[in-house]
Amino acid sequence: MTEPEKPDAGREPAPLLPGERSRIPAGVRWIIVCAIVAVALAVAIWPRGNDGAAAPTTPASSPSTSTSPGQLAAARTRAALPPCPAGIGATALAGRDLTCLGDGAPVDLAVPGNKPVLLNIWAWWCGPCRVELPVLADVAARAGDRLTVLGVHADPNAVAGLDLLAELKVALPTVQDPQGVVATALGAPRAYPVTVLLRSDGTVAGVHAQPFTSVDEVAALLRTELGVIL
Repeated sequence: MTEPEKPDAGREPAPLLPGERSRIPAGVRWIIVCAIVAVALAVAIWPRGNDGAAAPTTPASSPSTSTSPGQLAAARTRAALPPCPAGIGATALAGRDLTCLGDGAPVDLAVPGNKPVLLNIWAWWCGPCRVELPVLADVAARAGDRLTVLGVHADPNAVAGLDLLAELKVALPTVQDPQGVVATALGAPRAYPVTVLLRSDGTVAGVHAQPFTSVDEVAALLRTELGVIL
């Protein structure tokens, strides 16, 4: 009597018959699919560190702009900003009054200022702005009364802007411009920071959508475009 042939462990499995999709039981296949999906989800939500990405140009989150008069007054006290200039001669901004961030006074930037101007447009959530603002404060100190350095805070959250200036110990006169009036009128992109140089007659000498990290970088532009030597 011949014994039945024992299966060979090394033999390849027989090919699937026509119309046969798999010999794996349906329940086992379902478990495998669920396991693959679970692994994919785990990889997707696994926390990642800083990959060195560039600083955002839009806020990741915006604190409420609904602040009380007391909160705004306290933020202004902490920042201790100097008064805004009476004007800078930017005729393109005629009839578009802005508010001085430091004291809430109206500012008409079309009023003649009779000196060159460095306008810096920034926002409290802008990473490169944190590096650039102290540099511009140093530029203003070196230039003295030969140059007006004016900040333009382009975000509706005035308290957050004041708190950043207080944190950085930067006391630059600054106007509040949440609607981007200055950038639109002077042809500056809505990307921050951006620096606009104006001649003493209020005309635009240059627009620079880049962060500055040293006084020397700014000094080179002032010398070339405005004739101001630091």
